Formats: sequence, C-alpha cells, structure tokens
Amino acid sequence: MAKGNGKSEESNLDLEHELPAAEGEEETAASAGRGSADSAAAAGAVSEVEQLKAERDALLDRLARLQAEFDNARKRGVREQQEFREFAAAEVIKALLPALDSFERALKTSQNAAPLKPKAGLSGPPSDSSEAGEFRSGIELIYRQFQDALQKAGVQPIVSVGQPFDPRVHEAIEMVDTTDVPDHHVMDELQRGYKFKDRLLRPAMVRVARNSGG
Repeated sequence: MAKGNGKSEESNLDLEHELPAAEGEEETAASAGRGSADSAAAAGAVSEVEQLKAERDALLDRLARLQAEFDNARKRGVREQQEFREFAAAEVIKALLPALDSFERALKTSQNAAPLKPKAGLSGPPSDSSEAGEFRSGIELIYRQFQDALQKAGVQPIVSVGQPFDPRVHEAIEMVDTTDVPDHHVMDELQRGYKFKDRLLRPAMVRVARNSGG
C-alpha cells in the first residue's frame, strides 16, 4: 500500500508541475491570436484610410473640374451677351446711316448750288440769303452732332479716296481708265463706308482707277 501511495503522490506531483506549463502555452497561443487579429485590424484600417484618401482626391479633382467648367461657362455667357449687345447696336446704327447720307448730300448740294440772284429792280444780295445761310449752318451743326454721337458709340468712317482698293472694306462700282491716279487705287467715293468697332457696317462704294502705266 505504501508503494501505491508513493506512486499516487508522484503522479499528483507530476500533474501539478504540468498544469502551469499548460496554462502558459494557452496564454502564448492567446497572445499569438490577439497579435494576428491586431495585425489584421491594422492592415484593414490602413486599407480603409487609403481608400478614403483616394475618394477624397477623386472628389477634389471633380470639384476642380466643375469649378473650371463653371468659370468657362460664365466667361462664355459674358462674351455672348457682349456680342449680342454689339450686334443689336450695329443693326440700329446701320439703320441710321441713310439719314447720315442724306445730311451729306444736302450739304453737298447746298454747297454746289448757284448763288441766289437779286430780285428785279433791287440791288444788293437777295432778301433770303441770310436765311439760307442760317439754314445751312443749322444743318451742319446737326450733322456734326450726329457724327460725334456715332463716333462716341464706336463708329468710324472708312477712308477710301487715294487708298489702295481693299475688297474687305471697298465695293468697286466702276473701273475708270486714268493716268492721274495709281493703278487699283480709289479715285472717287460714291457712298461712304463705316465700321462699328471691328465689325463692318457697310463697305464704301467707290470708283477704282485703272492705270496701265502703273
């Protein structure tokens, strides 16, 4: 019996010595498991941060593109409005040009008209000469005011007489053989042409010299 008790005691001692070792192994395994889980969680967090950064960069790029498109659309709208205003103004000014032509013809006619003759039996200038002079002065004043207003609006007459013929701003009505004017130069203007800023309102109607001698 003693021997049996001794063996039992030895077995119990062995078990007691083995139990702590088993607990240590479990803790090591648990620590290893936690380490793996922490590594996986950290890797997942890094991947999520990278994804968020990529989404942020994509949104910022999209915002920059939208801002550029909006700015271009705003500039295009301003430019189109300006072009529309200039087009409308050009149409109004073009409708006024015949009135300007009438002023010029009236002044040219009055300038070339023969002086009035005195009435029969009277000496000295005619009684209505002063009135005619005042009327011409009034027409000239209105004509100058008209020209000044158009010039302030951006209207400029096209210089033609003595200039080389330019099909962009001149319309040739007749070719005239002459030696007094260089070849293909404007010798006479039948109707004045005008520009509104960079827009051609109408070309000048001109006679062009044809000089075989150059």
